[in-house]
Amino acid sequence: MSQLRVPVGPTDHIRGNLAAAVTLVEYGDYQCPHCAMAHPVVASIRQQLGPNLCFVFRHFPLTEIHPFAEPAAESAEFAGEHGRFWDMHDGLFENHDNLALPTLLDLARLLDLPRAELQDVLATEKYQPAIQSDFIGGVRSGVNGTPAFFINGVRHDGSYAYKDLMISIQAALAR
Repeated sequence: MSQLRVPVGPTDHIRGNLAAAVTLVEYGDYQCPHCAMAHPVVASIRQQLGPNLCFVFRHFPLTEIHPFAEPAAESAEFAGEHGRFWDMHDGLFENHDNLALPTLLDLARLLDLPRAELQDVLATEKYQPAIQSDFIGGVRSGVNGTPAFFINGVRHDGSYAYKDLMISIQAALAR
């Protein structure tokens, strides 16, 4: 059983209370179709468990097969700098099959983010070190594909289907 090697900390993107009974960490890729399918599952679990769940998202762009995953992660980080990470995160997954530059710029416009500044960020790969840090932490934790989930620091090796993921989370709640 793989363990989460990098503890949740202040640089993470967190939805919910860090003191929640269960912390669910996802290593994801915005262009990954499986991550896009897992996105509403996680949203449903978050809604059902409310304050009992803390959700953390970390970048794991599989750039060899998803050429737009890295720019999408850069866009999410850029939005996060403006307090809109989760809005961009949701928008990226809703558009996972079309993450070329026009889509990223449209999402920025919809979120009232400065498009020219986003273009500069994408050109300079400003957030690449933070994204790479997430990626390396994932590799150290045994992540080799996406989505990869950790429940209270232990890798969930089942599927991301609602029932399977919820059973594992409920087992963690019972402990």
